[in-house]
Amino acid sequence: MDFFLSLLVKGLTLGCIYALVALGFVLIYKATSVINFAVGEMMMLAGFLITAFVGLYGLPLAAAIGLSLLLMVLFGFVLERGVLRPMIGRPVIGMIMATLGLGIFLRGFAPVMWGVDKKNLDLMLPAQPLRLESIVVPPVDLAGVGITLFLLACFAYFFQRTRSGIAVRAVADDQQAAMAMGIRVSTVFALSWALAGITAVAGGVVWGNKIGVDQYLSLLGLRVFPVVILGGLDSIAGTIIGGLVVGASENIFGGYFDKYVGGGLKDFVPYVLMLLVLMVRPYGLFGREVIERV
Repeated sequence: MDFFLSLLVKGLTLGCIYALVALGFVLIYKATSVINFAVGEMMMLAGFLITAFVGLYGLPLAAAIGLSLLLMVLFGFVLERGVLRPMIGRPVIGMIMATLGLGIFLRGFAPVMWGVDKKNLDLMLPAQPLRLESIVVPPVDLAGVGITLFLLACFAYFFQRTRSGIAVRAVADDQQAAMAMGIRVSTVFALSWALAGITAVAGGVVWGNKIGVDQYLSLLGLRVFPVVILGGLDSIAGTIIGGLVVGASENIFGGYFDKYVGGGLKDFVPYVLMLLVLMVRPYGLFGREVIERV
């Protein structure tokens, strides 16, 4: 029983950190109906920026994170204005392919700028993990859970209590009606990409400390994709539920069965869960079902 509880707690904390990355998918899809396949690469870029500011320019960690946050927000605005806005009105698949191209570009650009060696992003967290009987939780996982919950609270307030957040919800619900009410859809699109830049920095900070910063950090974007599909592409709450389910499932299955199959179940189980959910609920557990009448 202790072994199961240990696997469950570790899986749930890991799932929260998965949800932190998955937010980048949901924020873009809610406003633009585009799946951003460059989420992992944006997180990688944020991690490289922070390590460069600290290691090469000697900035304090807090200043490096703040400056990287500003740059990633600007990057989101420029990306939407320069690359994606000219594609408005064209098939959505074109915009999706543009994000794939962006991801490939960033994956090659970052090592050219900062090298291929893994960089350490030290958050100066305590070295001693939290211990509760047989349950051991590393400090970086606790920090990841805290950052995830903080961002969720901020986004909840933003979407429910601010004019800009309500505008984003209106555009997500019906772009034509939002335009008729005087909402500038293009501005909302740019704002959603800026918000994705914020989540990229948060994910880069946590995962950069957890596994280091190199070009392979970008692969986390695909790793968390089952979380997004499971919870629903347009549901922020769904990312948390999806993250918890995926994190707990992969940790428990890996802990109990990896020794019999030689490993690899942690990478396999999330996609099996995703396929099973899609067969029952094509829009995910909390995704909004869209019915089009023709």
